[in-house]
Amino acid sequence: MTTGPTELPPPGPGRLRLLSYNIRSLRDDRHALARVIRACEPDIVCIQESPRYWRPQGQAAWLARETGTVVLSGGGRIAAGPLLLGRLAVEVLGVHDRLLPKTRGLHARGFAGAVVRVAGSVPFSVTSCHLSLDPDERYGQFGMLLDQLRSAGPGVVAGDLNEHPDGPGWRLLAERLQDGHLAAPWGGEFTSVPDNPHQRIDAVFATPDVRVLACGVPHGLPGVTDADLRAATDHLPVLAVLELPTG
Repeated sequence: MTTGPTELPPPGPGRLRLLSYNIRSLRDDRHALARVIRACEPDIVCIQESPRYWRPQGQAAWLARETGTVVLSGGGRIAAGPLLLGRLAVEVLGVHDRLLPKTRGLHARGFAGAVVRVAGSVPFSVTSCHLSLDPDERYGQFGMLLDQLRSAGPGVVAGDLNEHPDGPGWRLLAERLQDGHLAAPWGGEFTSVPDNPHQRIDAVFATPDVRVLACGVPHGLPGVTDADLRAATDHLPVLAVLELPTG
């Protein structure tokens, strides 16, 4: 289902385009993936499942080059997959990557985090996350996401939550933060799977002092084709336009 206005709000002081995308370790059509990211024209990209084992730094650098961005934080084994990319104009003030406690037999998880500033904005935190498939471990990770934001002022969390909006962890996050697509619905709602979108498990959340202007799957955005969305990876991206406090 597609909702909201077809055009995105224009750039302005303190405004930010943020894209969240699970790229499945670049195992699919990486050139289609790069085309989708470029067409969304993001200032910051919150990546999940960046390559972790085979030349992770080189593959992250390739993706940055192909999308006109640079690596801000995370990637590979540093954050167990999550990665932050950004335009050169994004000023990095601090890096806060974090490996999470691991349950035996489950995948390692982590956060790629940074405190950044864009033209006209105050400093704010950005965290890319990919949460556990195990319900108990995942619920604890939702709480750790809130810890990641607690003392950082304005902040944004984006990623593959592996949970539906009616889940206990998602509800915990939504009690403290704005669910971007509910706050300013735009584009598509469902993020999985590209061939038959039927569930929303990827999202962008923001602290109450961030104004969400638009948020959703960028169906119909100029340059974003259905063929590329299907070929790029096994998730659909979430694009948000946010307005940060200025100063």
